[in-house]
Amino acid sequence: VLRTGLTGGTGSGKSTVARRLGELGAVVVDADVLAREVVAPGSEGLAAVVEEFGPGLLTPEGALDRAALAAVVFSDPGRRQALESITHPLIARRTGEQVAAAPDDAVLVHDVPLLVEKGMGPGYHLVVVVDAPVEDRVRRLVGRGMPHDDARRRIASQATDEQRRAAADVWIDNVGTTADLERAVDRLWKERLVPFRDHLLAGTPAAASPAAGGDAGSAAAQGAGRRVLDRVLLALGPLANAPTAALGSSGEPVDVVVAVPSGVDPATLHGALLRAGFAPTGAAGGEWSYGSCDPGRPAVVRLRPAG
Repeated sequence: VLRTGLTGGTGSGKSTVARRLGELGAVVVDADVLAREVVAPGSEGLAAVVEEFGPGLLTPEGALDRAALAAVVFSDPGRRQALESITHPLIARRTGEQVAAAPDDAVLVHDVPLLVEKGMGPGYHLVVVVDAPVEDRVRRLVGRGMPHDDARRRIASQATDEQRRAAADVWIDNVGTTADLERAVDRLWKERLVPFRDHLLAGTPAAASPAAGGDAGSAAAQGAGRRVLDRVLLALGPLANAPTAALGSSGEPVDVVVAVPSGVDPATLHGALLRAGFAPTGAAGGEWSYGSCDPGRPAVVRLRPAG
């Protein structure tokens, strides 16, 4: 399964991207949909929210008044944390169930509004960020019935552009028409997601093609070395030691070097690194090398014995 994290600020067009990816064949797990499911009438989540916030946030029909709840939590970080402590574990459980049900050859797209805020990026093979100018986002939210001041408060409560750029492997600027956005998604699917999935399944590194689908110039290149390194460290866990990473000049790959305990055979780590998106390419002098399965971001990972 190719695990793709999809995120973007509210009103950015992320839902359009998720919808189009689903039409192209992706398995889409939508955190917003799950967030509604876990507080549906009769659910344990709704009961916990009522206990925490009071019955005044219920509609006459007994459903959660989401607008009233949003007005409370987006103006008070403490109350927002209280809500998240209830809903996030329930959403995580439902997410796990949907991910487990995906076929082995799936391109899994996890649509997560707070992916950057929660530092979830290293857990995905690829992070796609959808962006749009703030004034466009405000206009869209107001058009959906949200008061102007509430729209600005909600946007201000989320990650900054700089934080999203640091997390993004793919940056999609939604500044044109819906048709323009869908064409960008189609290109991302054809040129990057499907080839990445295919190389991952085959256990082979991809040929370097840094401009492949959706990588909008330098925006998505920022922090590439750090993102690759974070994925490798997550895959290796406590076995990783003295890691380094560097982003080469234009056209050169990210080069990651990680020392592992001298008693550990790097070959035993092939499975963990492949699951993270890096396929073995050979060994020399006791050092194993791996290449990225991602055609859009060339990377070399080298494991060497410590000492």
